[in-house]
Amino acid sequence: MIQVAINGYGTIGKRVADAVRAQPDMEVLGVAKTRPNFEAETAIEKGFPLYAAIEEREHLFGEAGLDIAGSVDELVADADVVVDATPSGIGAENKSLYEEYETPALYQGGEDADLVDVSFNARSNFEEAAAADHVRVVSCNTTGLSRVIAPLREEYGVEKVRATLVRRGGDPGQTSRGPINDILPNPVTIPSHHGPDVETIFDDLDIDTLGMKVPATLMHMHSLNVTLEEEVDAADVRELFADESRLFLIPEHMAIDGSGKLKEYALDAGRPRGDVWENAIWEESISTVGRDLYLFQGIHQESDVVPENVDAIRAVLGEADAEESIETTDETLGIGL
Repeated sequence: MIQVAINGYGTIGKRVADAVRAQPDMEVLGVAKTRPNFEAETAIEKGFPLYAAIEEREHLFGEAGLDIAGSVDELVADADVVVDATPSGIGAENKSLYEEYETPALYQGGEDADLVDVSFNARSNFEEAAAADHVRVVSCNTTGLSRVIAPLREEYGVEKVRATLVRRGGDPGQTSRGPINDILPNPVTIPSHHGPDVETIFDDLDIDTLGMKVPATLMHMHSLNVTLEEEVDAADVRELFADESRLFLIPEHMAIDGSGKLKEYALDAGRPRGDVWENAIWEESISTVGRDLYLFQGIHQESDVVPENVDAIRAVLGEADAEESIETTDETLGIGL
């Protein structure tokens, strides 16, 4: 069993821990937290060994009545691989720790691409992460864009991608985020950081991205225009996407007209936390005019990178090829709404 350490047990870390536990070839060695809170208590209740991420705060866990298994140094030293799910910028600070114990590390999309050997998306460049010491699982938005672009490039060729990203102001638990009552160009300059980030996966791609932030917490919404290298019917694109396990085509008859109903559907379907691991593409939005393809897709920012982290573990350790890993991850998590 692959022994996985998870440094950071928040929005992403706790989801990755649950996903790793579901795998037949992996085990959660432990999770690290900087301070005792409800997530630390939940980790213990779920049977995940809890480690202190900051030595000077170890006593706080005892004072809160939480037993810890040791320090994050001990956790990293004993692990086969560590998933760093700490806030943006902290992963870079932790890199020296992982190097000290020669433990391969996965970082999240909030870290800079130049921190790592490879930026990773399972559908697009799985093999490039083989034997890498430091791998960045790209952000939720970059993951969503890459999943759509990869099959289009393979089937038709892509001349140009233009994407407008309407981004949630914060996750449901991020009480300090905003805006509260505003719509912000974010950034006001073009392109947003998402285009260059996608280019860390497809280094020859021509892509422009624009970003906005809105007072919502449920999901991001993408409006895509992709100029293909050949003319194609919308029906053919729908058929192509239908074969992609991490693209969920929302049929018109389901009457899901927005992120709220999509989240409600995920909850009704029994998804943990109402997570939507797939890109949610409104099927009727898929349209073509000559070589131009248009669509709308919802990206659940809390969860779409979770299966990517699981696949990245196998990629780094050489435990499976892309097809084998994706199939296992999808089956164990129940991907495919």
